[in-house]
Amino acid sequence: MSQPPPLTFRTKLFYGFGTVAFGVKDNGFSYLLLPFYNQVVGLSAPLVGLAILLAMLCDAILDPIVGQVSDNWRSRWGRRHPFMYAAALPVAVSYLLLWNPPHWSHGALFFYLVAVAVLIRTFISCYEVPSSALAAELSQGYDERTVLLSYRYFFGWIGGLFLYIIAFKFLLVPDAHHAVGQTNPVGFSRYGVVGAVMMFAAILISAAGTHDRIPTLRKPPARKATLRVMARETIAAWSHRSFLFLTLSGVATSMAAGLAASMNFYVNTYFWGFSSAQISALALGVVVSAFVALSLAPLASRRFGKRAAAIAAMMLSIVVGLTPMTLRLVHLMPPNHSQALFFIVLAQSVISVSFGIAGATLVSAMIADVVEDGELKTGRRSEGVYFSASIMISKAVSGFGIFAASAVLGLIRFPTGVRPDSVPAGVLVKLALTYAPIYVGLYLIGFVLMLGYKITRASHAVTLESLAARAAAAAAE
Repeated sequence: MSQPPPLTFRTKLFYGFGTVAFGVKDNGFSYLLLPFYNQVVGLSAPLVGLAILLAMLCDAILDPIVGQVSDNWRSRWGRRHPFMYAAALPVAVSYLLLWNPPHWSHGALFFYLVAVAVLIRTFISCYEVPSSALAAELSQGYDERTVLLSYRYFFGWIGGLFLYIIAFKFLLVPDAHHAVGQTNPVGFSRYGVVGAVMMFAAILISAAGTHDRIPTLRKPPARKATLRVMARETIAAWSHRSFLFLTLSGVATSMAAGLAASMNFYVNTYFWGFSSAQISALALGVVVSAFVALSLAPLASRRFGKRAAAIAAMMLSIVVGLTPMTLRLVHLMPPNHSQALFFIVLAQSVISVSFGIAGATLVSAMIADVVEDGELKTGRRSEGVYFSASIMISKAVSGFGIFAASAVLGLIRFPTGVRPDSVPAGVLVKLALTYAPIYVGLYLIGFVLMLGYKITRASHAVTLESLAARAAAAAAE
């Protein structure tokens, strides 16, 4: 089994840069979609959550199909790149539609949201699943994969944050009819245009930038794969014990991260009383987190191994992330609209998100290591199938996260279309007391499930040796 050629810095950059598209999509879904359709368009929070949950259920069916088709595709541009190129324009158009809904009744807008959410998530899968699967083909190294995927998560966060900062600094600004910039519908419409352009450019640049690696990628033998065969192989992939436990763990931790992301708008705007300019500054601070995680994840992987490092990083993210809110509940935080409060939350955000990004990177790198273990057991390379689960985990951030956030808002009867200073203090206390336990509980479930993942640095090395011996024996026959 031939080793892929060494990764160059150029390849890492172009490979990672494509994730700007997913970062823009996921940042928009996680942070802005719920408040836009709830506070601006006027749909109830539970309806918005239900719409995204329905789109998420479609993902559970479509993502593995995209992975299987990608694994079995044969062309002069390889298995992955045809899908990556083809996804660029549909991704951009569907994202533009998401932020420019028609002036329909609330019932019709619910179905519009479901339909467009399914479209954008399907098209982004046609890019993200094949692109993610490239990680296992570009490198087989236990630690090098963590480095490669660190670039992927770095650009995903930077892309999403860049547009988020632009939105709150230049787009979601007050006007004559909207005293609070976060409720300005014109700003959201412009946000959709900028996001669509960024996604289109990122996908094409990444696909073109990694095009020269196509001749070096694995070329499994051509075979006839019927729908029945693909279904059977997908089920076989999911029966891999470490993969199954890791995926279930990832869904739980991503639900927690998605809940935090979806609640971020409400916490910053209503709980802390920050302005759009301050929220933009908070997002700029999180850019530092992306740079920290770019180095932190590989270092932690080399020092502690991926599973232990991932659990530790996520635990630290939880503790740091909830500390200011906990202190506010016991009256140990500075008052709203004070400079001290802003800088405390800024520091907490940078540290917490650094650990969170590092943990997510390590989980994705753990999925990459399942590929060879699965190949040893089945004799098939199934990068697309395995990484479709990685994409599903990533989408769970916005899918189940928005649903959980909408459930919290509905449970505490959070008011719609109100100014930040008009929300009763009792409602804000309920917000914290309902959100925090759910957030911690989801992470704890994820940590317990992650213990079922058994692939280590040593076992991965043994797997590679076994595959190499099998390939040598086949070549000698």
